[in-house]
Order: sequence, then structure tokens, then C-alpha cells
Amino acid sequence: MKIVIDMQGAQAQSRNRGIGRYTQSLTEAFLRGNVENDIHLLFNGIFDENDEAIIDRFAPLLATANIHVWHPTGPINRLDPANSLRNAAVTEHYHAYLRSLDPDWLLITSLFEGLGDDAITSVDPRRDYPVAVILYDLIPYILRSPYLDHPAHALWYDDKIQHLRRADLLLAISESSRGEAIEHLNFAPERVINISSAIDTFFKPVNVSPERQQTLRQHYGLTRECILYTGGADHRKNIGGLIRAFALLPHSLRDGHQLAIVCTMNEAEQRHLRAAAQACGLPEDALILTGYIPDHDLLELYNLCKLFVFPSLHEGFGLPALEAMACGAPVIASNTTSLPEVIGREDALFDPRTPETIAAKLREVLENNALREDLARHGPEQAQRFSWDSTARRAIEAINAQGASDTRPAHAAPMPTDRPRLAFVSPLPPARSGISEYSALLLPPLSPFYDIHLIVDQPTVDTSRLDSAWPVHGIQHLLEHRHEYDRIVYQMGNSAFHAHMFDLMEQLPGVVVLHDFFLSGIQAYREYAQDRSHHFASSLYASHGYPALSERMRGEDMAELIWRYPCNLDVLQQARALITHSPEATRLLHTWYGPQGDEALHTIPLVRAPAQMPPHAREQARIALNIAPGAFVVCSFGFASPSKLGDRLLEAWIESGLLHDPEAHLIFVGQADEGEYGQRLMQAIKGHAPRGNIRITGWTDQATYEHYLRAADVGVQLRHRSRGETSAAVLDCMNHGLATLVNAHGSMADLPEGAVTMVPDDFTIHELAQALLALRQAPAMRHELGTRAAGHIHTHHTPEACARHYQAVIEAAYGMACPTAEQIIDRMAALPGMEHVDAASLERLAHAVHNDFPPRIRPRQLLLDISGLHQGLDAPLIKTLLVHLLKEPPRNFRLEPVYLDAQG
Repeated sequence: MKIVIDMQGAQAQSRNRGIGRYTQSLTEAFLRGNVENDIHLLFNGIFDENDEAIIDRFAPLLATANIHVWHPTGPINRLDPANSLRNAAVTEHYHAYLRSLDPDWLLITSLFEGLGDDAITSVDPRRDYPVAVILYDLIPYILRSPYLDHPAHALWYDDKIQHLRRADLLLAISESSRGEAIEHLNFAPERVINISSAIDTFFKPVNVSPERQQTLRQHYGLTRECILYTGGADHRKNIGGLIRAFALLPHSLRDGHQLAIVCTMNEAEQRHLRAAAQACGLPEDALILTGYIPDHDLLELYNLCKLFVFPSLHEGFGLPALEAMACGAPVIASNTTSLPEVIGREDALFDPRTPETIAAKLREVLENNALREDLARHGPEQAQRFSWDSTARRAIEAINAQGASDTRPAHAAPMPTDRPRLAFVSPLPPARSGISEYSALLLPPLSPFYDIHLIVDQPTVDTSRLDSAWPVHGIQHLLEHRHEYDRIVYQMGNSAFHAHMFDLMEQLPGVVVLHDFFLSGIQAYREYAQDRSHHFASSLYASHGYPALSERMRGEDMAELIWRYPCNLDVLQQARALITHSPEATRLLHTWYGPQGDEALHTIPLVRAPAQMPPHAREQARIALNIAPGAFVVCSFGFASPSKLGDRLLEAWIESGLLHDPEAHLIFVGQADEGEYGQRLMQAIKGHAPRGNIRITGWTDQATYEHYLRAADVGVQLRHRSRGETSAAVLDCMNHGLATLVNAHGSMADLPEGAVTMVPDDFTIHELAQALLALRQAPAMRHELGTRAAGHIHTHHTPEACARHYQAVIEAAYGMACPTAEQIIDRMAALPGMEHVDAASLERLAHAVHNDFPPRIRPRQLLLDISGLHQGLDAPLIKTLLVHLLKEPPRNFRLEPVYLDAQG
């Protein structure tokens, strides 16, 4: 399983407390003991000053790719009410980043962070992954005063409790903490596992030289035997009770000892404790307040103290007591909550609620040398019962056990019962576009999943071919009612029918169905037809960098640039997901932008309704077309352009001898290119077809197109310079059971073996001629090919199958797993009150999100520092390198010259 560990417990205000040490030590042991899970660590980049040292600690145990840093914008602490909206927005950022990691489990090392610092810890109610939380204690929940007397503290803590209740698994640090979760939060016992705690191996018996002892004692003012306490200074630690208990000792015993309180305290806390000691009649040097001390000094004091006492009223575990025991100090502690588990013997415990009982235990141990020595021997043995390796093993076992039994979170959001409203942006009939016909086929089987609204940029729509329940709107309607739509799908092609979609996608990203990988034709159209000055040049630069732009600026042939460059990066980056119709699009993506972005591309076969072939359909079609019943008919369908290689098909037809076969007919079903190529093809057909068995039909309506599909024996569909599109004509031939002849070019190379006859991509005329002859001479082979072809189409390309696949891709794109920057910003913008946030704060939030969620598809950049040139220096090496890299950048990199702006 992929387990993501949120490391903010080691970064936020808890970093120098027991929680910080617990987080780091447990994670280290987790990584050492893990053999089957994929562990990832997540750090909050707002704590830059701590990141490097903490990450360096884990780098030897984990691959760099498994260490993640997200970068929120602050301040976001909950103590300041002015941060509340920003905190809510950054929480969306946090949830989105977690979803982008796609965890099987999230482990939060410290949920109760973010009050006075810029941590964000949260259990997302909409998540689709389970969450485990380390539970240290519920002390403020059980003892609200004084911890939650401040209203802001209470509001923050109660909110965290609600998040804690959403957790799927609690990993308690003691049996006492486990019991608190079960008793006070009503957690099911099997959802709360005691993984215990441990201490660093740094804490152990050491020899402290007499010279070092003297230095240490002088530094901290220790002139007599030391009774030591270390830990926090808050109310429950009961330091005041310990001072009063110390004062109750007989003078003969008390005067030979000092009470040393090792604890970070502010001046007010120190004054309070000194006043308490003075009120008890203690001399000034009886109480030593060391403040913060280094770990090495603490280790030595543990080893030197005569007795360590831990009088806490309530603990989650009690690490200082275990540290002292591991160092061989005799230890006594409270008999409350978790401390009996830690101490491990009854005669070392006392009731902390009255100073008298504390004093009695102090006196007993100080006066009884044998008992004190026995406690000193017991300490290291008891400490050996606790180890980070065993704690980590329990945690891993608990997560794995829960994962095996319930991989869905207990609080996952339910699926909506209403159909989402879908804006379907596409040309529609009667537009003379293959995509309009495609959409008309797809929409009916898609309608059970969505409340469909049709968005068009055309004067009329043939509603007779569409469901009257689907409203038809213009572009402006979608812009004005954007928040009424749950999903948007764009049917995108490389023609004028789609020019309006670019600006629309920029404002309203959606799922893009990319019928053509190359969009250079429509980008050029936008420049000259929509009067967008230099638009094509800008598109070339945005997608392909300076080499492509320089070709345009040098006046390279526009048509050649359109053929050469896709100019589609803006669409690829804006899309929530991309649907293509063959693996060829993925190959082209890698060719142009490097090996990336595969997760954004989804292949859904081009929709084709199973062809209807009623009885005698072939005979009736031939009668309608005036074709003899026994003729051998070969058709090539579609616009006869240079890319369709009609001229080479004609040459092969001649070489094969079929030109002289009176029963053989070659028919180009479609309109010829209006340029020089089309004129040449038309002349060649006229010159070689005196008997009329070769002809080109010109544009045909759908009914005539269907007649030719039914009448033909063979369909020949050849391609050259394919740009990622899927040939609808090939699929139509296969759908109608035609023996189909193709070359292995572009998407046609992926057609299943045995369903078509395939010649090489760069075929010779002889190879194509032989393939034509083979099909002419083998009617049985033609029948077998046609049967297999139709079976493939009727299995994989049906509207119903494609619509189900569409629904899966759309829902994943709009779901939780792979958020885009635009999705996250949309969620932030929808938060109540965000309309009142100032523009500068909104800009910082958006910038932070975009930094953490760059486009999934982006060329790698090679940055060349040209600061010297910018400053006017003569730098021939930089000039030479710049010119070379501009012309020939490394493969899959784009060069960007940069310079230092001294003015900022």
C-alpha cells in the first residue's frame, strides 16, 4: 500500500516537544521496518527553516521521489481570526495536494497543530482514502480548564476533535490514551490500537567525569544532591504540587537536596514557581529553574540525579520518566493515566493530587538506599520493553490489518443521486463536420448519466436528430451560467468549427475530446479569420519555443509550419482530462513534449453505431449507384487530399492490371482537394478511365455515402503525415463488413491484426498493387476480413460502450483523485466569504496553488543565464551557445534565456 505520512508534527510548534521527537523517531523506525509498503513523507514548505535538517535525516532511508513538500501561503494560524478565510482556502490546497499523491492511507503524526503556527492538519470529509491519526492524549477534552479557557483555543480544539472523529484508525501512544478515545469519543475498540512509545537510544547510562560534574553543577547552580524533574510547565504537570511536597520533607532531608526543574519557561511562569517556593518557606537556592538545556546536559543530569520525580496529573505517555529510567535514575511517578504502564512497578507510584502523598514517597525513596538502588536497576530493564521498532511494527500491522479489511474510509462522501448537469460543447448537425455526426451518435447513450445541455456556436441545429429534452444554448449562456454546470466536455477538432472553444476553455476548463492531436490549422485560422495579430506566432512559441518561432519570423511557408507543428500545448494544459481515440496520440505527446502526461490521456474508441445491413441492402445500394451486381468495387472514402495518397492508390491500381479488368471499379468517394494536387488527381483519373471504371464522386450526402459502404467489396484508406486523428472512414468500412486495406501509419497501425489488411507505412507501389490483387482474387479472404472487422467494431466502438467509458473519465476528472490548479482555485472561490478577500491575498493563494500543481503536460526547460549579454558585456561564448541552443535545443527540452534583473 502507498502510505503518506504527514510530517508537520516534526515541523510546527510541537517540533521541540515530545510530539516532535515522537514524529521523527517513529517515522525513522517506520522506514527501517517497512518491507512491503510504499512510504511517502509530506512536509509543509512554510516551515522552510526546519525542512532541510529534517529531510536530511530521512534522505538515507527514502528515495528523493518519495519526499514531498507543499507550499501554502500564510499566515494561517487559527489564533488570529483575520486568518480564518485564508486558513479555509489553504485547507483546500492541503486536501488537494494529498489527493494528488493518491494515497492508500494517510498517517497524520500530529493532528492538533495550527493554533499559533502555520500548520494545516485536517481529515477531509470528502476524501477517498482512509486516515490514521497518532493519538497522544485527550487532556484538553477531559480537563477543559485551564486549557480551553481562551475562546480561540476552545474553537480551534473543538474543530480538531471533529476532524479526529472522522479518522478511520487511531494509533494511541498508550493504553490509557486508547481508553480515553473509546470512553470519551465512542470509538469502536477495534479502531483504536495501542502502539505505545519509546525513547531515543541516546538516553542510556554514561560515566560523567568528576571534572565534568563540577562544571555541570557550577553552570546550573547545583550545590547539593539533585532531585530532578523535566517536562512541560503547564498546569497538569503539577510542578506546584511537587514544590509543596518538597517543602514538606523534614529539614534534615530537605536541606541536603535541591529540586531542579528542567523546563523551558517564560518569565511569568518562573516568577510564579519562585513565589510558590517562597510561600512554602523554601530558601532561594532550594529550587533550581534551569530553563532550556541541551540534550547532552540533560543526559548527564539524568545520570547524576539522586532521584527523578514525575508528578503529572494526566499524561498521554510520559517520555521524560522513561528517559530517566533508561539512564539508570531511580524514578517515582504519579499513579494516574499512562504512567503506571511506563514505570512498571507499584512501589514507585504515588497519588499526585495531594502534596503529602508525594512527600511521603519522596521521603521513602530518599531514606531507603536499598529501594533507591533497586529502582535504579529496574529502570534500564523496564526501558528495554519499549522500542521504536516495536512501536513502528504495531503501527504498520494496524494499518495493514485495517487496509485488508476496509480500504474505503468510514466517512467517505456518498455518490450524488442526481445526474450532474453537463455542458456539451460541440458542432452538431447540420454542420458539415465529422465531429457533429460523432456527437449525434454519442449523446443518446451518454444521456442516462447526465442532464445534458448542448452548447453551440452555429446558427441552427437539426433538432430532429437530437433529444428535445436537451436544451440548446449559445456560448454566452454558458459563460453567464457557468456555476449551474457540474461538468463540461469539449469536442475539439482542427477546423473552423472549433475556433470559439479556445477562449472558452481558458475561462472554463473541462474534459477535452481531442479528435486531432494537431491544432495548428485552427490556430492559424484564428490569426487570419479572427483578426488576431501574430496569434499563430504566439501559439508556435507557447507550444514549441524559439526554434518554431524563428521559422515563422524568417517567413517559412505557412502551410509547411501548419503541417510540422501541433500548436496544441495550451489545450493540453488547460484540460481537466484528455480523451483521444487511439494510442497514436500518446506517441505524439511523447514525441513533442517528452515522456509525461500519460495519466491525463484516456483512449476511448471512436463511436460507431453497428451498421444496419437489411436483406438485399448490397443489391439495392448497387442499383441506386448504377453498379453491376457482379462488379468488384474498391472505394476510398473521404476528402481526396495529399495526405490520403489517392495518387499512389491510382498508380497501384494501374500496376496491378486492375485498370484493364472490366469488372473492377475504383471509386474515390468524396470531394477532391481544390488545389494543385486535386487538379492533378482529377486529370489522372480522366486520362486512365476511358471506360469509366475509375471515378471521383465529389461531395456526397450521408445517404449516398452509406450506399457506397454497402455496395463496396473493399475499402482502401491510406494515410501520410497523420497528425493524431483517427480515421472515421476506416472504421466505417470495418463497421460495414468491408475487407479494409490500410497502411501502418498513425492510428491505423493500432488496428487489430486479422481485422484489416495492412501494408507498411512507407509502402511501395508494388506492395500496394499486390495487396489489391490478393483481395481481388480471394473472395473468401475478403469475407473473413469483413466479418472480423465488423465484429471488432461492434464490440469496442458501440455508443453504449464508449458512453460508459466517457462517464468514467469525466467523473475521475471532476472527482477527488487528480485535482488541477483550476479545480482547487474554484473550490477556494466557492468558500463562503471569499468574495470579501482582497485581490493581493487571492493572487498569493492562486500563485501558491499553481506552484504546487503545475500542468501535467509541460516541456522540460533548459534555462540559459544570459545576464552578461543583458548587461552589455562582450561574451562570445554565451552568444555562440545561445545561438546553437536556440537552433537545436536538446531533445524534449525547450530553451529559455534568462537574466538577472538587478531592479527586482
